[in-house]
Amino acid sequence: MLKYHFHKRKAVGKRLFFGLFTILVINVMSGCIPQKETVYLQDHAKDKKYNNPYNDLTSITERYILKPNDLLYIQVTTSNPKLSEFFNVSRSTSGGSQLNQSLYTYLIDDSMCIDFPFVGKVDLSNCTLEQAREKLEKILQPMVSDAHVKVRLANDTFVILGEVASPGRIDMGKEQITIFEAIALAGDIKTFGKRKEIKIIRPEGDGYKTFYVDITDKNIVGSDEYYIYPNDLIYVRPMKAKSFGIGETFSFGLISSVLAIYLTIRAITQ
Repeated sequence: MLKYHFHKRKAVGKRLFFGLFTILVINVMSGCIPQKETVYLQDHAKDKKYNNPYNDLTSITERYILKPNDLLYIQVTTSNPKLSEFFNVSRSTSGGSQLNQSLYTYLIDDSMCIDFPFVGKVDLSNCTLEQAREKLEKILQPMVSDAHVKVRLANDTFVILGEVASPGRIDMGKEQITIFEAIALAGDIKTFGKRKEIKIIRPEGDGYKTFYVDITDKNIVGSDEYYIYPNDLIYVRPMKAKSFGIGETFSFGLISSVLAIYLTIRAITQ
């Protein structure tokens, strides 16, 4: 009888051990992320998939086509300061002459027009910022022969979501930024963020363009996918390992715990 209970306890102990061992293996395997999944700018020369279609380095603002609801910062300068003030402070509610970006911001409406002082509606359909500047200077030329127009996007922001430290809408801070700068502004990608398939949704024409970038591949540098446009949506997807419930603080403390339980079971069953 005693021998029967002994073998029974031993069998139960083995089953418990193998159960715990299986859980340990699953957790360790799912928690271990290969280095190639997390290191940026690796040499993927053999499977290069990014190409730069531009012969010369061209800024994003030279390629960005204006869209409805874009905000434009427009400032007119001439050789006559009073004439310049005439155009630039006409929108001011304070009546002062101090330069303020909000005084010269114009919204592009659904028909792709802005309402410019003393000129009226100006159609900016299919215009880049440079083309919009040239168009305004041409319109102003009969009134002001030496007018110089400055045009800049006032709503240069992008949205980033998913496995980043600080998701949300973020100001670009300058006219042109790269995917790495965008990620840095969001506090970098978390441990379980999928760096090989970052999804970017970009407004384009009457719809959206969706594509994926691999920031572990150094060949992305200089390609069209390397740059972030205003109004881009960036989504960093989680790796499958996260679905197992493994936290970023996973460590071999779990192994120690399982070993401690095993030794306890073994001591009881012996």
